[in-house]
Amino acid sequence: MAQTILESSYSLLLFIFFIMTMVYNGKSVGVNWGTQATNQLPPEKVVKMLTDNGFDKLKLFEADETILNALEGTDIEVMLGIPNKMLNKMSEDPDAAASWVDSNVTRYSNKGGVNIKFVAVGNEPFLQAYNGSYLHSTLPALKNIQEALNNAGLGSKVKATVPFNSDVYYSPDSNPVPSAGDFRSELRDITIEIIQFLYTNDAPFTVNSYPFLSLYYGNGFFPVDFAFFDGSNKPVRDGDMLYTNVFDANLDTLVSALSKAGYPDTHIIVGEVGWPTDGDKNANIQNAKRFNQGLLQHALSGNGTPLRKGTIDIYMFSLIDENAKSVAPGSFERHWGIFEYDGKPKYELDLSGLQENKGLIPVEGVEYLLKRWCVLNPDASNLEDLPKNIDYACSLSDCTPLGYGSSCNHLSVEGNASYAFNMYYQVHDQENGGCDFSGLAMVTDKDPSDEKCEFPVMVAYGSSLLLHGDTPDVLVKIIGGYMFIVFLLYLSIGEYQIH
Repeated sequence: MAQTILESSYSLLLFIFFIMTMVYNGKSVGVNWGTQATNQLPPEKVVKMLTDNGFDKLKLFEADETILNALEGTDIEVMLGIPNKMLNKMSEDPDAAASWVDSNVTRYSNKGGVNIKFVAVGNEPFLQAYNGSYLHSTLPALKNIQEALNNAGLGSKVKATVPFNSDVYYSPDSNPVPSAGDFRSELRDITIEIIQFLYTNDAPFTVNSYPFLSLYYGNGFFPVDFAFFDGSNKPVRDGDMLYTNVFDANLDTLVSALSKAGYPDTHIIVGEVGWPTDGDKNANIQNAKRFNQGLLQHALSGNGTPLRKGTIDIYMFSLIDENAKSVAPGSFERHWGIFEYDGKPKYELDLSGLQENKGLIPVEGVEYLLKRWCVLNPDASNLEDLPKNIDYACSLSDCTPLGYGSSCNHLSVEGNASYAFNMYYQVHDQENGGCDFSGLAMVTDKDPSDEKCEFPVMVAYGSSLLLHGDTPDVLVKIIGGYMFIVFLLYLSIGEYQIH
């Protein structure tokens, strides 16, 4: 009898361990796959990398046939995006919404197809930088898409949502704490209408969250550790609640806003969250690994935030660097990937959240252009046109690593010229005549890279360029949701507490 009890207890422990493993094995981690890049990797290789690394959720900014075809037969849950530029058409014409659903959702919903779970209607459409361009089209488009899903017999398994930027909610300057959170007055009515529709259809509220921007726009007042999950700062106090990081404070501001709107139990998805690795003094490998590893441990731990316990549903931003994104918000915009442009991991990252030193699995079988580089000709004597040629090369490629605080900022003037010339040469597929620049450049087979700055050779695959849901036009993502935290901490410099 004792033996039987012992065996039963052992079996129970194994079962509990199995359940815990399922929670922590990365199966609740999503990732964004943006495609605004030159020389992109073949989609089928990226999809294999996703499955090899255990990602089971994927967010796409636009329906791309080659990517959807590559996802067929996998178990990856997909959030499929509709760009902002399509919202007006979708809102005015239910047939257009039905046609989009038929082409991009119904078509792939057969057995062995694509596991589409959400349709993201627009991307941050209420962002202040858009000046209200999508205020009147987002809700009608959302309704038309959900109705089209329902009419196609997919409404019970595929839900339409809207990824919002955190600037749709705020805490007032007079009381800049999460518990005072509410939706902005000019957006409150329309946002609550959308929340009502989402709630009625059992769909989540999706929000994009960027603690990095607290540092970038913090004007030196924001304490660095508060952007991470392992900081040593004293917590920020909000009544009985203590906040040790800006991510929780921002998320609970949304929780408070939802509660004030009468929907306290609305499910929240964090549609974008991450840390860039270049393009700013705070954007580097060390900070990105520190943030993302802490994020995974925190999100998957079940501890939640002070106002809402449980696992936090996140989509990391992002999978691969996008070297053709707009740099209007900052040079860091092209460096959010946890993988390089060619699918090589940038750093070790344990996707289970257990903070073990686990390496990510790279894309296999990558084909590159020839191992040759375009550099400044050391024999060039007339350098009068050098600045003009550097500007030209950078305007048609990616020179963001040369900026202040970035990975290649240490290069000499000659090194800057070589980097600019090479980037132009590579993103234009090493074409004949692409390494001239008024006779100032030459092709070499000697790699000019150093230990800090890589002169890349591009992937030898197609250079198709997809729009990243209109976010290249975004000028400021931080306004609102994080600015109140910056103000809160500015008021509490010294103790970092609000009483």
